[in-house]
Amino acid sequence: MTQRIRGVLAPVVTPFKADLSPDRQRFVRHCQWLLSQDCGLAVFGTNSEANSMAAGERSTLLDVLVAAGLDPSRMMPGTGCCSITETVELTAHAVKHGCAGVLMLPPFYYKEVSEEGLYRYFSEVVQRVGDTRLKTYLYHIPPVAIVGVTPKLVERLLNAYPNAIVGMKDSSGDWNNTKTFLDAFAKDDFDVFVGSESFLLANMRHGGVGTISATANVDPAAIHKLYREWNTADEADQQQSKLNVVREVFSSRKFPSMIAALKQAIAIYENDPEWTRVRPPLVELTTEQAKLLAAELEAIGFAMPGIGTKAEWSERDERP
Repeated sequence: MTQRIRGVLAPVVTPFKADLSPDRQRFVRHCQWLLSQDCGLAVFGTNSEANSMAAGERSTLLDVLVAAGLDPSRMMPGTGCCSITETVELTAHAVKHGCAGVLMLPPFYYKEVSEEGLYRYFSEVVQRVGDTRLKTYLYHIPPVAIVGVTPKLVERLLNAYPNAIVGMKDSSGDWNNTKTFLDAFAKDDFDVFVGSESFLLANMRHGGVGTISATANVDPAAIHKLYREWNTADEADQQQSKLNVVREVFSSRKFPSMIAALKQAIAIYENDPEWTRVRPPLVELTTEQAKLLAAELEAIGFAMPGIGTKAEWSERDERP
């Protein structure tokens, strides 16, 4: 039986080729690097531009990762779509690959839907997948989806599907909201991840299990260090403060999106401009914005140890 996945996960940014198709090689390499830094893979999350990709593209990329030998027990693919049928297909696909769980957005197109409607949606998915291995993590991200997950909805789902509904990611950006879920459900072995490492220390101190954070794409080892050492009092507080400084750079409104800034950083530290590309409607950083990002990261002594240059990757590719 697959163990629960906990700790630090990255909603893995998806590299694209010039024709905007997913760049499989770079995707696999980045995932390999993240795993080497003790970071799990929440592929097809918000920062993966998952909702700019077709369900078939997501399925194929998951196949590519597994074929490359990456451990599915370190993966939590995003499978939530507005369409029940696509959500079921993606979820069943992840379960068959042996993924540790799936991160499931609510259907987000229609707004002000009822709790009953959301309950029916998640219930329908669990029943159609019909696999005892299914572990579902509900994805609460009201700043983007608007449609959210409430404590009452979680309670209903846990009562109906205690083995299939196992946790959530709270990307509300509101610590009081996260604490409400922790207070209500952490005792019931319901795993709560925060959507930003800014709340990681507080989450761990109140019974949470980690973070699924965009910035883990570029700063995984430092975030994992705090996860590992959260109960070291003053040192943990200092580590949290350092992580917050990095987070502030990438979430700055000076840049068109955090996704574009993260990709730009990878391009800088890998010396690989192909990484900057995003799918419309997102846009890349301008030349001036890229210089500003590089300068700000240098000013705080930021690094991405072990990310590897293109030359190093070429040597690895040529090995038998």
